[in-house]
Amino acid sequence: MQLIITDAWMAKSRAIYLSGTRLVVAGFVAALALMVVAAGLYHWVFLKGAREGWPVVGALVKLMVKDEFDQRDRFMRENLDVMAKRLGEMQAKMVQLEALGERVAGLAGVSPKEIKSSVGSGGALVGSRSLTMEELQATLADLDKITDQRADLMTLMESRLFDLKIKKLMVPTQQPVFGALGSSFGWRIDPVNGQSALHTGLDFPAGQGTTIVAAAGGVVVTQEYHPAYGNMLEIDHGNDLITRYAHASKVLAKKGDLIKRGQKIAEVGSTGRSTGSHLHFEVLVQGVFQDPQKFLTAGQNLPAITGQAQGPK
Repeated sequence: MQLIITDAWMAKSRAIYLSGTRLVVAGFVAALALMVVAAGLYHWVFLKGAREGWPVVGALVKLMVKDEFDQRDRFMRENLDVMAKRLGEMQAKMVQLEALGERVAGLAGVSPKEIKSSVGSGGALVGSRSLTMEELQATLADLDKITDQRADLMTLMESRLFDLKIKKLMVPTQQPVFGALGSSFGWRIDPVNGQSALHTGLDFPAGQGTTIVAAAGGVVVTQEYHPAYGNMLEIDHGNDLITRYAHASKVLAKKGDLIKRGQKIAEVGSTGRSTGSHLHFEVLVQGVFQDPQKFLTAGQNLPAITGQAQGPK
């Protein structure tokens, strides 16, 4: 293709030769320039019409803005509905947690009234209708507050349950020697002098060297040889409760030792005032002799403790 360009007086002329490639490029550039000019003109007219309130342009702007707002509102509503559904699931789980908390509170010795008075409830009812953003935020805030309160309550119940567990471990409910009971607590004929006397504990006949374990956890407060009790141990379990283990052939714990329930502390013997190999076991509360069998009976339904008494050797 050949283009001839001349000036106004036809005095000068210039010929331009356009090949196929140059022609395509020139057409593309011209089209691009035309589109830019058209877009700029449209944008300028549209903005000017929108600012000055031209009838047709103003109506188009309102329609576009309304459509954009409708889409945004629909998107927000869909998200709010999803969040409200999740919130409803959270509320249902909180109800289940409340029921579980009441059952655990009973085990921990916490009154259900104390739970209901210390933990609030409320919030918008999820599921009955669509929630607004403000209602959703308020309900989430309520749930957050209730969750914190329940966490505090669970911590309290954990502490109570731990205290109960410790107290159970500190009560002498484990039989100190494996085997049948010999002499029980109460009045009997003394095997040494043949006179009626109060037997202040329980006797467990067992072979020499049979394991003796602590009936409960505590601290050894006495480890000595006594003329009547022979090799003797006393363990303080707190609350003015002490257990005594007498006539041992060998003592494995010493004064000041911290003892766990079921821990081996001595071996059966016949030291002191004794007529045969056995363990004499006593329980004292505030220095007063108690029937140890009452404590052992109370512990029969408790789970087995590691390190319980072994059979006779």
